[in-house]
Amino acid sequence: MAAKKLGMDFVKQMSEYASGSNGFDRVLRMIKITGGGDGRAIGEFTVANEHLNRQGTLHGGLTATIVDNCTTYALMSKGSHPGVTANLNVSYIAAAKPGEIIEIDCNTVRAGKKMAYLDCILRRKSDGKIIAKGGQVKYIQFDKEKLDF
Repeated sequence: MAAKKLGMDFVKQMSEYASGSNGFDRVLRMIKITGGGDGRAIGEFTVANEHLNRQGTLHGGLTATIVDNCTTYALMSKGSHPGVTANLNVSYIAAAKPGEIIEIDCNTVRAGKKMAYLDCILRRKSDGKIIAKGGQVKYIQFDKEKLDF
């Protein structure tokens, strides 16, 4: 049976649900979903003082959290279980400063029976400069018999 494909409204709902919690994911409330569905999640946010490290630029941990969550939204828009992260990577390429608008573009590269491969690019909206690239591999097969160990 083919996975159900879901649109941008689903991606928005997932983002609002995750960021609306009282848990750690609430740090993502600043992201506005602008597109997505069928394996993609696209959004943007304005870098604010609360997003900065001690050097006054976008904090790397927040960038990694964005890659983690937004690639998951992309995966789920293909109708997949959110899975669990097997590997997460981020390459930090350029700094982002307060007031800059950052675009997020996440894509499901491949989702098989057991594993999903996702990528993400964060770029400055004003000039298109890539500030970070990342992605993750997720385990997505959840067989109850295999989980009862």
